[in-house]
Parts: sequence; structure tokens; C-alpha cells
Amino acid sequence: MDRKNRIYKIASIPGDGIGTEVVEAGLTVLAALERQEPFGFEVTRFDWGSEYYLRHGVMMPEDGRDQIRGMDAILFGSAGDPRVPDHITLWGLRLAICQRFDQYANVRPSRLLPGIRGPLRDCAPEDLDWVIVRENSEGEYAGVGGRVHTGLPLEVGLDVSVMTRAGVERVMRFAYELARSRPRKLLTIVTKSNAQRHAMVMWDEIAAEVGRDFPDVATDKMLVDAMTQRMVLKPQSIDTVVASNLHADILSDLAAALTGSLGIAATGNINPERTYPSMFEPIHGSAFDIMGKGIANPIGTFWSAAMMLDHLGEADAGRRLMRAIERVTGAGDVLPRDLGGNADTRAVTEAVCQALEDGGA
Repeated sequence: MDRKNRIYKIASIPGDGIGTEVVEAGLTVLAALERQEPFGFEVTRFDWGSEYYLRHGVMMPEDGRDQIRGMDAILFGSAGDPRVPDHITLWGLRLAICQRFDQYANVRPSRLLPGIRGPLRDCAPEDLDWVIVRENSEGEYAGVGGRVHTGLPLEVGLDVSVMTRAGVERVMRFAYELARSRPRKLLTIVTKSNAQRHAMVMWDEIAAEVGRDFPDVATDKMLVDAMTQRMVLKPQSIDTVVASNLHADILSDLAAALTGSLGIAATGNINPERTYPSMFEPIHGSAFDIMGKGIANPIGTFWSAAMMLDHLGEADAGRRLMRAIERVTGAGDVLPRDLGGNADTRAVTEAVCQALEDGGA
């Protein structure tokens, strides 16, 4: 096929809150990039989320996954609405896609963008350049558990962390391969096996077994509580990190804060075998307190879109988009409020589009 005729099918699922605003901004930036590239996008918009739930009683239709199964990628916004219990919004939409599409490797890059000062004193950009790999299909968010004797004094609620050898081995192998692809070839394995003496001990053992296939990758192991201190006090000692579903969820939010704001944090929910489409999203959540004000930070969505381009095989275009983002943050005159500026969503989006037209360099 002539590459100039290559069209990528993208499912746009803005979801809730500011997700609708930042995803639309992301599509605007992708349209600007598309005008300069030998490929295009066919975007299909889906109105699934809490508004859909309030009308239909479900976050997405029963055949929703079938509708997006044939897409090349998914651009997602957020799930969460104060009118709907959080466990319904999360399990009814985001996790319903991640788990059923076996997007078991959640990849969260964190680094100091040009012009952005994080809260760590004397932390140079080269000192904070991490990628956190989160096991994304089981562990603490496996969904196993239940409640009995509801409403009675002896009521019991259980959430069971489930780790399988297959699940741990595949995310470890993914993390080792990612670490190998980075210049430092360093992988930190996060655990809590001192207290969780069954599944997390197995996690450690499998990490060591897989590591024998990667003799060129240096490894160290950290308890999750000690890892929080290391991220703050010795950021330069970290490169690639692998952690369980819950542990990485928490650590990656800390990482985002240390790089300046949750608003710039990006993620990819990856199905490495490409049996199903992968899903890319900012991690800031629905932020209902600022919804509709036009001030949401779209940079996390732009960075997620750059990750999506790389996943689609358009690495050069992904780098162009990242250079455009960095040009805007580095200039410092069009920054969103959470990064110390006063620019609204539209102004930031227009600035990145202009940087793309100027070459993104």
C-alpha cells in the first residue's frame, strides 16, 4: 500500500469532565500534524461516559467493544462524574476496555519538559527522565472479590489481589525490553514482598527469572514505600520502573507532580501483541471543578497522542509533535494555569499547532 494513502482509524472517547475538552484539543493538534504528513486519520467519536450512563444505565453499549475492536488506536479522555459512583464509571468504561482488550502494559513517561520547573530543588532536566511500566490487567485491580451480609454489623467486603505467572512474566519482559531500549539500560523493580509474602514474592522471583534473559540490563529492587522517598530525594538514580497495578498507579501520580503538574502526564495502555487496539490518555482525570471553564491543560493529551503516533509506527511524526510541545513550554509565554501561566485550553492548542507549522524545532 502506498504510505501516502495510509489512513489510521482512531476511536475518540472523551468520556467525562474535561476529557471532552482535552480530547477535542488533541484531535485539533493531530489534524494540524496530518496536514504535513503522508498519512491521515479517520476519527470516529463515541459519546460514552457518565452522561450516556444517566440516559441508558450503562457507561457504553453492550456491543461497545465490538464497535472499536477494529480501530488502530483509541484516544481516551477520562472517566468520573460526581453524579455516578466512581467504581461504576471506572469499571464501566476505562477498565472495561483495558482488561477486555488485554492492554496489560500501561506506560507512563515522566520528565521535566523545557521551561517547566518541578517542585524538586536543584533537579535538572537530565535528573528526571523516567518511564513507569504499570501492570495493567490484574494485581490489586483484578476485580476479584465481593460483599456479603450487606448492611449488617458483620458485613464483609473483599478485594483480592490476583497475580498470575503469565501476567507477571509478560509485563516484566515488556519492562526489561523497554529498559534495554533506553540509554541507561536500568530497571527498578518495585515490590512489597516483605509484607505481601505470597503474590509479591512470586513477583520478585519472576522478575529475577526474566532478568536472566537480559544480562545487559542493570536492575535494582525497591519496596514501594522506599521508592517514594527515592523519587523525591534521588531522582537521578531512576530510569525505567516496573510495578504492580496499584503501586504504579500511585507512583506515577507522584512522578507527574514532580515534573510540574498532573496536567502534562501521558499514558499508553498497550496491547503489545496488537491483537486489540491500544488506548492513549492523559492521566489527570475528569477534574469536574474546572469543567467547562476552558482552562484545562491539554498537554497530557498531546503527549499521549505523540505516544499513539509512535505506537502506530509513525515515530518521526511523534517526535515532531513532542518537539512542538517542548517549543511551547520552553518559550514560556503560552502556559496553562497549572504550570504557572494564564493561557486557556484554546491558546495552548493554537500555540502547539503553530509550532507544528513552524517545524516543531
